Amino acid sequence: MASLCYNKGCGQRFDPEHNAKDSCMYHPGIPIFHDALKGWSCCKKRTTDFSEFLSIKGCTKGFHSKEKPPEPFSQEDTSDEPKAKPVEELIQGPKSAEKMQRERPSSDETRKLLPIKVSRSLEQALEKLNLSSKNKAPEGSCAGEAAAEVRAGNTCKNAACKAIYQGPESNTEVCSFHPGVPVFHEGMKYWSCCRIKTTDFSAFLEQPGCSSGQHCWMGKGDKKAVSCRQDWHQTSSQVVVTVYAKNPLPALSSVKANRTVLEVHIIFEGNKIFQAELDLWGVIKIEKSFVSMVPTKVEITLCKASPGSWARLELPQSRLHSGGEQEEAANAEEPGAAQGEDSDDSLSWSEEEDEELEMGGPSN
Repeated sequence: MASLCYNKGCGQRFDPEHNAKDSCMYHPGIPIFHDALKGWSCCKKRTTDFSEFLSIKGCTKGFHSKEKPPEPFSQEDTSDEPKAKPVEELIQGPKSAEKMQRERPSSDETRKLLPIKVSRSLEQALEKLNLSSKNKAPEGSCAGEAAAEVRAGNTCKNAACKAIYQGPESNTEVCSFHPGVPVFHEGMKYWSCCRIKTTDFSAFLEQPGCSSGQHCWMGKGDKKAVSCRQDWHQTSSQVVVTVYAKNPLPALSSVKANRTVLEVHIIFEGNKIFQAELDLWGVIKIEKSFVSMVPTKVEITLCKASPGSWARLELPQSRLHSGGEQEEAANAEEPGAAQGEDSDDSLSWSEEEDEELEMGGPSN
């Protein structure tokens, strides 16, 4: 009676009484699957097609074998220990808006300055254009500021001062600032008032002030408030807000945030200022968030407190707030706008709004 040969690569039936030492052509090696190639370890032929792999003829002659190869050893099958129960993984769906609002941290938390990373290309652009030298030197005090106009969380506008207004007691503190202007020349960075030169931009930004005076909590009015094109995108762990401000000045700009509020203050092209404040849709981690500045834009990278997708960048009631001429122009152009209508400066965008911006304005 014919028996089936179990040698790898053979699979033929044979008569045990006529089984010679050269009757079987088989593969003594093991199958190999690597980088989409299939073959046997005992010979060099490789193929990407599985049917061709099964048809590769044996490379070694020998006797047919009717012994079935042993089953692969499995420790789980032979172990007397009870099998562990599979762990059930619960997948939590998205939280409702009401639940997010209940769990949301207070927007009144102290706002902290986010670290600024300055690209080498921006350093070279500022040195080439020498924008900072065209600015008037900032004054060291803002005498006559109305305390009622200053709200908690405002940052001192004097150069190099990082003090934050907490209340009337903050006015008694001494302000350390640079009365001069930032200078970028031949790779060196320094303030015109003290001329402590360095090649490292981070070290330049951290230079303590060389003069003392009063804090300046409000803008000095010598900057022109303008609107900038904005954009945002997200991953599961980060939200990136982009402000297209050309040649931003890191030494005079600041971005502050707490876990639910983002405040942007960017000075660019010498005397232009862009300001924005918005209530974020979700919660962020301040310690892992940062700002990147390049010649064409400012990118604010916000680390999400928990992975997931945001429905939009800001809460529906949040709006971008800018001072001076920007708000006055908006009010003059849209005297009959409804209160519930989104502002053109809102940091929430749709694809239609992006197309309108590219075409030069909204279509009527």
